[in-house]
Amino acid sequence: MSVWNDMTRTLPDMTTVALAVTDGMLHFELSVAYEVFGSAPDSVDVPWYDLEVCGGGPVRLGRFVLEPDHGLDRLSEADTVIVPGWVDPDVEPPADLVDAVHAAHEAGARVASLCTGAFVLAAAGLLDGRRATTHWAHTDVLAARWPRAEVDPDVLYVDNGSVLTSAGKAAALDLCLHLVRLDHGSSVANAVARRLVVPPHRSGGQAQFVTTAVPARDDHPLTALLPWVLERLDQPLTVEDLARRARMSSRNLSRHFHAATGTTPLRWLLTQRIRRAQELLEKTDDSVTSIATATGMGTATTLRRHFHRTVGVPPDAYRRTFRLRSGPDRAATGVTANRVAVPAGRAGSGSPRPVGPSGPAVGGTAYAD
Repeated sequence: MSVWNDMTRTLPDMTTVALAVTDGMLHFELSVAYEVFGSAPDSVDVPWYDLEVCGGGPVRLGRFVLEPDHGLDRLSEADTVIVPGWVDPDVEPPADLVDAVHAAHEAGARVASLCTGAFVLAAAGLLDGRRATTHWAHTDVLAARWPRAEVDPDVLYVDNGSVLTSAGKAAALDLCLHLVRLDHGSSVANAVARRLVVPPHRSGGQAQFVTTAVPARDDHPLTALLPWVLERLDQPLTVEDLARRARMSSRNLSRHFHAATGTTPLRWLLTQRIRRAQELLEKTDDSVTSIATATGMGTATTLRRHFHRTVGVPPDAYRRTFRLRSGPDRAATGVTANRVAVPAGRAGSGSPRPVGPSGPAVGGTAYAD
């Protein structure tokens, strides 16, 4: 059993993930958790999760009937408990489910809700005094019914350490990938995202990154460009540099880039620099200054500013939490990011703003400031 509080964790052998299910839960969120935690990608060579489905007997999910592996009392033996979306927030969740989730948290489990599963956590008292989110259509109801929770409607997920909540539907995947990243690092989380064919870029300043897919067609204008850029992240590349390499105008490059990746060239480039910094922080002892140089950020100050703004914690704190040990075991303690993502169009404290070719230049490369 792992021991958690809201800022630190002890993670000796975190393997068991329990899905808490009952009649009327949303099968989309359940399937997201099953896909992420059920099996490791072929490219990943780390001990994977032992996934268990726990419920009080056969569970009806829409037109499907699910036979749980264990009863709800099994939740107290899990390292992580996932509570999928609750079908009707206006209906009180079953008392046995609420009690089992509360008991699991008391026993030391990390508890995460997906979508309207936050209502189950609230009923269990886990959101009192904590920041939380849920599907945007139900945030007002959650805030009104549970006034001791600090409900934020403008984020993809909230990580309080031992209690995590996600917004609606696709945000469940964001939170599940975040949990994998907490446990195994960004490289493993990226491999999971690749297997699930996650869209290469989600709008907004989410604190998680997935490897951006290279267009499959050999004749696509970006097929050769993106790998070329990834090999040169230490260089102060500009939109003009990328356009010149792709043999097109900057305007055409931006158009092709947005169509293929869902974002601008500079936003994609900044994402790749931060993702490379994450990997170096996890796997090396390089100084922040050296990593700033290796990722093309120029100075440690620039890296710290953009890293903190995007990931939610400073590089040094990220390293303490996520860094891989040289041996088979990883670092077991650290600070978890009590930080969340701000979707596009809702600029908030610490959220990166959209950046375009005319953005301010830092070290020869344009960044959001």
